[in-house]
Amino acid sequence: MTGRVNVQESGDDRTRSAGPDRAEVRGRRARLIEAARRHGAAGCCLFRPLTVFYLTGFAFIPTERPVALLLGDDGRSMLFVPRLEEEHARQHAIVDEIVAYAEYPGKIHPMVHLEALIRDRGVGGSLAADSDGYPGGFGYRGPALSDVLGTPVLSVAESADLLMAVKSPSEIACLRESSRWASVAHDLLQRAARPGQTELEISEPASQAATAQMVSTLGPAYRPHGWMTAGARAHFRGQIGAASAIPHSLITNARIRPGDVLVTGATAAVAGYYSELERTMVVAPVSAEVARLFRLMVGAQEVAREALRPGRPCAAVDRAVLDYFEQHDLMPHWRHHTGHAIGIGVPNHAAPYLDIGDQTEIREGMVFSLEPGIYMPGLGGFRHSDTVLVTASGVEDLTHYPRDLENLTIG
Repeated sequence: MTGRVNVQESGDDRTRSAGPDRAEVRGRRARLIEAARRHGAAGCCLFRPLTVFYLTGFAFIPTERPVALLLGDDGRSMLFVPRLEEEHARQHAIVDEIVAYAEYPGKIHPMVHLEALIRDRGVGGSLAADSDGYPGGFGYRGPALSDVLGTPVLSVAESADLLMAVKSPSEIACLRESSRWASVAHDLLQRAARPGQTELEISEPASQAATAQMVSTLGPAYRPHGWMTAGARAHFRGQIGAASAIPHSLITNARIRPGDVLVTGATAAVAGYYSELERTMVVAPVSAEVARLFRLMVGAQEVAREALRPGRPCAAVDRAVLDYFEQHDLMPHWRHHTGHAIGIGVPNHAAPYLDIGDQTEIREGMVFSLEPGIYMPGLGGFRHSDTVLVTASGVEDLTHYPRDLENLTIG
């Protein structure tokens, strides 16, 4: 990237917590630029918030105001932000230059301003992007990047996804720490769960207590860099009793009753990384049918764990679980694929997916959730989710919490 650039590098290490350092962030950008070159592009323009965070260390709240990262094929980087994010970006972003625009929509639309910067910085030829313009939301309206440039834009989205899917040692360390505190939060949730209480009476104090322990232990250097949550959190998200058969239920502040099936979730924010820990708990008395479905769910997760191996396609894991469902006549109670990649951001679903339609090769260093579920309307849902790391020989559990019915029965 050419042009008049004489800006001190941003990103103060004193404000950063555990996670990738400058050298690792620059290495990520170099690998993405190389992928763009293979597509025939002379540079990259990245818009997706998680991609920007991954390549700069800058976590921000996405709104109607576009944020973009421009990478030249000479390795130089420029972060394009609204004025309200400028000081924030200078504290945290590991880039060569930061340029701020006034506001959206403003007198000059941000995409028009960005096009002028691309020309000024001398990025010629084809440009690769993870999205043809700012993805939007919050009422954003704007032209596509290809429209303001007047030329087609090459997609580098899949290359960015694959780059983010294989975790570095520093990323794995963040996910281990997240998993550790997710377990603490879940333990406090389980200890507090009793018939007669509502979900918020249980989850809020448990999450606050886990966060207090986490902050006290990790000390003042702890930075969550969280988009929607900070600290450690455990909850039910409305998955109580018959409503636990709705995989993505919402909080209803339901009251726990004897015999209920409960599906929980726990995580913790560590330098922008989130693990996923989910468990099925049962309030006594436990019926024979609940016990049967619980055992089948645990068996499905074991099938997924055995199938997850480097060199295989993601589809093979889901296929093994679907075969298990068919063998046990469970297909009427199937609702979703086996799992997904996990790492940065909330919600923490990421590509690739353990889905029958995803042929992405599983690689050592990838981190997935394993969460096959069984859902019986009128009775409840049965789903454990664990965060697992793909190793040379199989998988390593990052989340550690009891999985058996005896230890997950309340009362």
